[in-house]
Amino acid sequence: MSVDHFQAFHDFLAKERNDSPHTVKAYGRDLREFAAFCDRYYGGPWTWGGVDRLAVRGFLGAQQQRGLAKRSSARALSALRTFFRFLNTTQGIEVNPARATRTPRLERKLPTYLHRAEIEVLFAEAEARAAEGGFREARDLAMLELFYSTGMRLSELAGLNDADLDLVSDQVKVRGKGKKERIVPVGRKAIAAVRAYLRIRGENRALFINRRGKRISPRGVQLAVRAMIDKNVHSLRHSFATHLLDAGADLRSVQELLGHASLGTTQVYTHTSVERLKKVYHQAHPRA
Repeated sequence: MSVDHFQAFHDFLAKERNDSPHTVKAYGRDLREFAAFCDRYYGGPWTWGGVDRLAVRGFLGAQQQRGLAKRSSARALSALRTFFRFLNTTQGIEVNPARATRTPRLERKLPTYLHRAEIEVLFAEAEARAAEGGFREARDLAMLELFYSTGMRLSELAGLNDADLDLVSDQVKVRGKGKKERIVPVGRKAIAAVRAYLRIRGENRALFINRRGKRISPRGVQLAVRAMIDKNVHSLRHSFATHLLDAGADLRSVQELLGHASLGTTQVYTHTSVERLKKVYHQAHPRA
C-alpha cells in the first residue's frame, strides 16, 4: 500500500466516517498485513486494481492457519471491502475482490450487562466518592451517569462539547458513526451529576477534560470507568439497552437512541432479555 493511499484512507475513516480510533487503527493494521501478504503472494510488482478474490481468500486462509479468531478475519474482510470501495470512489478502481468473499460465520455472543442491583451499587459507590473527592471524582461520576443515561458509545462521550448538552431541555446531541447526529434524552440524575462537575471544571469547550485541561481521550474515559466497574466499559451501553427493553420500550426507539443503522444490530438485546426471562422461569416454575 502506498503511503498516500494509506493516509488518505486513514483520514477518510477518522474524519469522514467518524470511526472510532480503535476501528481506524485496526483497519490500518489489517490493510498493512494484506499488503505484505500480496508482496509474497504475487512475488513481484502488483497493483490494487490487479488484486483478485483468490488473493483475498488466500489471505483469510493464512490468518486462520495462524490461529486468528473468526471475528478478526471478519474485521479484516470488512476493512478490505471498505478500502476497495474507497479506491473506487477516489481512484476509479472498479474491482472489489473482497465483495464476493463470504464473511466467516461468527458465534453471536450475548452482550454483557449489569443487573439493576449492580447498577444501584455502582452508582452509590460513585456518588460517595464524588461527595468526598474533588475534580476527578465529580467528573467520573458525571461520565458514568451520562454513559448509562444515554447509552452512547465511548468515542461519542469523549467527543462531546459543552454546546452539545442542553441542561434546560435535558437532552444531548450525539455525533455517531458517519457523522450522523441524533438527539438523546438525559435523565435527571445525569443532569445533576454534570451540573456538579461543571461547577468544579470551569470554562472549556470540551465537556470532559483531563487534569491538564485538555479533552479527555476515549482511552482516558475507558480507564476512568474501568476503575469503577469490573466489566467491559461497553456493558453500560448494553445495560442501557437491556433495561429499556425489559421495561417495555419498543425496539425501534432503542435502535434510534443507540444510533444503530440496522435494526438487526439492536435485536441482540432482545436475546439478552429472553435469556434472563428463561433463567427466571426455570428458577420459579414448579414444572420447569
